[in-house]
Amino acid sequence: VVGLGLFGISTMLWLMMVNRTSQQSMQLMAGFGFGASAIALFARVAGGIYTKAADVGADLVGKVEAGIDEDDPHNPAVIADNVGDNVGDVAGMGADLFESYVGSIIAAATIGSKFPGNAGYSHIALPLWLATVGVVCSLIGYFAVSTKQEGKGWDVKLSALMWALEKGMYVAGFLFVGASAGCTVILFNSDYGWKVYGCIIIGLFSGVAIGKVTEYFTSFDFGPVISIKDRAYTGPATVVIQGLGVGMISTVPPTVILIACILSCNALVGSYGVAIAAVGMLATLGITLATDAYGPVADNAGGLAEMAGLGPEVRAKTDSLDALGNTTAATGKGFAIGSAVLTSLSLLVAFKSQVGTGLHFHVNDSVLLSGLLFGAMLPYLFSALTMISVGKAAAEIIEEVRRQFREVKNANGRTLREAIEMASAGVEIPEDEDVTPDSDKCVQISTRSSVKEMLAPGIYAVFAPLIGGFWLGPRFLMGLLSGAIVSGAMLAIMMSNAGGAWDNSKKLCEKLKIKKTDQGK
Repeated sequence: VVGLGLFGISTMLWLMMVNRTSQQSMQLMAGFGFGASAIALFARVAGGIYTKAADVGADLVGKVEAGIDEDDPHNPAVIADNVGDNVGDVAGMGADLFESYVGSIIAAATIGSKFPGNAGYSHIALPLWLATVGVVCSLIGYFAVSTKQEGKGWDVKLSALMWALEKGMYVAGFLFVGASAGCTVILFNSDYGWKVYGCIIIGLFSGVAIGKVTEYFTSFDFGPVISIKDRAYTGPATVVIQGLGVGMISTVPPTVILIACILSCNALVGSYGVAIAAVGMLATLGITLATDAYGPVADNAGGLAEMAGLGPEVRAKTDSLDALGNTTAATGKGFAIGSAVLTSLSLLVAFKSQVGTGLHFHVNDSVLLSGLLFGAMLPYLFSALTMISVGKAAAEIIEEVRRQFREVKNANGRTLREAIEMASAGVEIPEDEDVTPDSDKCVQISTRSSVKEMLAPGIYAVFAPLIGGFWLGPRFLMGLLSGAIVSGAMLAIMMSNAGGAWDNSKKLCEKLKIKKTDQGK
């Protein structure tokens, strides 16, 4: 991801600089950023619909209704569920962070191109240099990832496993602190340069802080997830209420961190400082994204262990790693959200400087305020469309799984439901008497639904700002973008952390061996 991003930006910038000024070149480079945003939008939406539809279908019918283990090979939706982990959490998140990564570099370089003469070239070069040294630091940090845990299954603390991954991130971060200082000295070598360096460090440590906050709210070692598990005593309604409450309150610390980062960077260097802070936050993306992809890898390892019929001690180990993966996935989303906020604000500043000549953007302007309200609504409409799409696809998979439970039989006339009941009772079923589900059908449903259902939210997200901007003008568009950034950031943090907390509360029930009790269900 980081290699392709750097290669693409460097190549396009080299081509765009021919016979053009730096400002003209960076204006054209916005097209590269838009392309990255477009593919991130469709990959994230389609991947999310695919993985969540398969996940809901597999868990609801298999675990809750039939009472079989997660990833049991008798479940027709289990293959679609495992494929979905790769489609949504690897490909989708990779595309998402690719967009944030190249967007932060382009935003910083675009604002930097406004500086005259050689100063402009230094401001354009800095984000590219930082991204380059960040890749090297991430490669070195990779070798620091290790653990002394003995693989005792659930008898392990998630914080101990998390430290194994965090060591690599911290090594990469500390190396980047030194390397970025060298880049700043070479390009600026002045008091101003040290202020820029301060913004880079603030961005880096803001990303680390957001990651630690996310870990607290989504790891079952801490109170928020334990509180959700405790609410399960009184039924699913209180679990939903507690999870939403945990997700909502989890928006407070990242918001405070982002506010401190924005204000301090703006005080040091202005809008360029905010943009370069986003580059600093994502500079070590090479290892950050690797820890995020760890989650679906561990999840699929558990699925393979279950389908291969390996012993419960193997599944206990993979489940504990999977629980850690839920936390690292939420941490990766936290990085993506935090950097996206900083990058979006920087692009907003660039947009204002480009179209703001003779225009005044005041919050008491009725046109701007209307755009602000409209923009704040857009993330909710987008989320509603995607959730409705997941519901449709999941319902189709659920009906298909129930149909197969009733109708799929082996040569002896034994149904899939009967085979599940025998396996759940501990009866050993010979291979030639077992019943094999039609997993291809559920994969086909998920694939078709994800491609079809992503069109509505994708088209509306692309065309809403275009229609608003051309119809009601730049003041309305400025309000729309501002409202969407603020509203979208809060909604994204809430949903991401609530989902991770719910998922790990389920893992906590498995750890405590209460999975098949009323509380665990």
